[in-house]
Amino acid sequence: MLGTITVVRQARNRSHRGSVCVLRPLERCASIGQRDLRVARRVSRRMVDITRKFGTLMGLDHIGVGVSDIGESLPFYADLGFTDVAFDYSGPLPGLQTVTGHGETEARVVYLRTANPTVLGRASIKLVQLLDRTSPAKPEGQAWGEPGICEVCVHVNGQAAFYRDLVARGRTGIMEPNEADLPPYETHCGLSYVEDPDGAKIELIEWSTLEAGWPHPAGLPQGVNHVAFGVTDIDRTKAFYQSLGFTGQLFESSGYFEPMHPWFGTRTPPSMRMMLLTTPFGGALEPVQHTPASPDMRGEWGHLGTFEFGIGARSLDIAIDHLVSLGVKLLGEPAALDLGGGGTWRYAYFQDPDELFVCVTEVRA
Repeated sequence: MLGTITVVRQARNRSHRGSVCVLRPLERCASIGQRDLRVARRVSRRMVDITRKFGTLMGLDHIGVGVSDIGESLPFYADLGFTDVAFDYSGPLPGLQTVTGHGETEARVVYLRTANPTVLGRASIKLVQLLDRTSPAKPEGQAWGEPGICEVCVHVNGQAAFYRDLVARGRTGIMEPNEADLPPYETHCGLSYVEDPDGAKIELIEWSTLEAGWPHPAGLPQGVNHVAFGVTDIDRTKAFYQSLGFTGQLFESSGYFEPMHPWFGTRTPPSMRMMLLTTPFGGALEPVQHTPASPDMRGEWGHLGTFEFGIGARSLDIAIDHLVSLGVKLLGEPAALDLGGGGTWRYAYFQDPDELFVCVTEVRA
């Protein structure tokens, strides 16, 4: 009989005492003493089952933002603290036929991390500029919270002053700073909004109740806190993302948010129910449901503005196995790109219950 068996043997010499792991072909086991076999069986029985809760998924990894000119966008995101370039790739993006509806896609992708990461700002930005076709426009009439990806949220200690400084330096402000205590824990939150060169909404948030535990210099942005996206059944969305590791919840609120009303133009602003779903590992998710329902604003993959988000994984293969065990189907085949210098980027796509494109990603760079 062919194969191998691990046998633990006790070394009995003056230079070494302890357990040694030896691999032997099974056909030679007749020469191994019965005592060694009994030791091997005891060791085998002591081995524990491997368990990987949530399939090595690590929370929000990044938000995908479509841009018309990366050269113009990079200084803007540098102003928000995203100056650590993990990779800058130009070329074909395999595995996107089902996601994009195109046989091939070529793009420049720049993956940006913050220079000042904190527990309240862990996630990153992925800028995407299509090279083989014109980037689709933002969904016409998108305000905030309709089905689709609606914002990047960056945590800033001292967000009100930071907002005023950005606007003074020529960045476009679209909501003045305001504050609120959010139920059920009365967590104090300050926020404001600017927009990027292509009109993507960027929330500047300050969880002042939480940041007291993690002191950080005022005026420095700290990375992506969460992504906000519109859904049609928020309870279904919550249950789905809990199965992917977003098991915490910081707040839940319902009602009208008057500072956003101008964004809806001639439409009647809806009531909005929203919550923040958290994970110990990465950024958070903020699903939003409108009442009455609002138009679909998902748009095409790669459109200008926020168009997708990615959930990180320590192992893409194990993460995919977890998704499959939940009945989640991949859109196309997983892809891998060699970034040079030992760096790799692996990814796969699926759709959530509202058919939003979600990327599960393993970035080693």
